[in-house]
Amino acid sequence: MPGPTPDPAPQLAAAIRALGAPAFPDRLTGWLQAALAPDNLLILAYRGANPPRVLHRWSPGGPVFQALDDYLAGAWRLDPYLALHEDSAAPGLYRLADLAPAGFRRSRYYLGYYRATTLVDEATLLARPDPGTTLMLCLGRDAASGRPFSAATLAEARRLAPVAAALAEAHWPAGHQPPSVAQATTSQATASPAARLAVDLADRLHGATGIALTPRQAEIALLVLRGHSSASVALQLGLSPQTVKVFRRQIHARCGITSQAELFALLMPHLSPPQS
Repeated sequence: MPGPTPDPAPQLAAAIRALGAPAFPDRLTGWLQAALAPDNLLILAYRGANPPRVLHRWSPGGPVFQALDDYLAGAWRLDPYLALHEDSAAPGLYRLADLAPAGFRRSRYYLGYYRATTLVDEATLLARPDPGTTLMLCLGRDAASGRPFSAATLAEARRLAPVAAALAEAHWPAGHQPPSVAQATTSQATASPAARLAVDLADRLHGATGIALTPRQAEIALLVLRGHSSASVALQLGLSPQTVKVFRRQIHARCGITSQAELFALLMPHLSPPQS
C-alpha cells in the first residue's frame, strides 16, 4: 500500500475552504487520507449520555462498518474509547491499543463486534467543541492493508492533531450536537459515569426481565464484558480479586447463565438508553 503523499497541503487548503459547507467531511477525509493513509474513517459525536451520532464515514471497501448498527444500538457502552468522553480527555491523538485492557481481544465485545470489522489498528483524533461534547475522528487500518499504523505515521498524526481538532470544532460547533438526555438526579450527578451507567443498566434489566442486579454487580459485569480480568476489575474498583470472583459468581447465579457470551447476549439490548 502506498504511503502518505509528499505534500497534503492542497487537501488541507480544500478542507479549510469547505468549512461550514456540505463538502467539508469529504475534504477533511481527503486531507487525512493524504497525510496519514488510513483505510477508513469514522467521525462520531458524543454528547452527555446519549448514544454517539455518526457525522461521517468513509471506507473504499471491505466490511469495516458492517457491525456499526450493533455498535450504535448499545455496544458503544463497552468501547475503550468511551472513557475519553466520560473523563473529558484533552484533544489529541489516542490509540485503541493503548486504551484497551489486556484482555480486550478475548472480551465478548471484541469477539461480537470488533472482530467483524477486520480492524487491525485504530487511532482517534479527539476534538472538544465544548466541555460536554466530544468529537472522535477514528482512523482505522483494516483488512484492506492488513497493517497497523507505523510509528512514523502515528507521530505525524500526533503532530496534526491540533489542526484536525480545530477544523472539526469549527465545522461541528457545540450547537450542532444533539442535547444531552434528561438531567440526572443529585445523587447520580455526583457519581462517576461508569457508576451511573451501572445503575441505569440494572434498572433497565430489572424492568425488562425481572433480573435484579445491584449497581455494583452491574458495574463488574460491564468491566468483564470490556475485557477486564478479575484482577483488573479489582484494581479498577479497589476490591480484592477474591471479592470480584464472588461477585462474578453472584452475577451468573442471578442471571441464570454460565458464560461471558450469555452475559453479553443478556445485557446488550439494555446497554443504550433511548436518545432524547
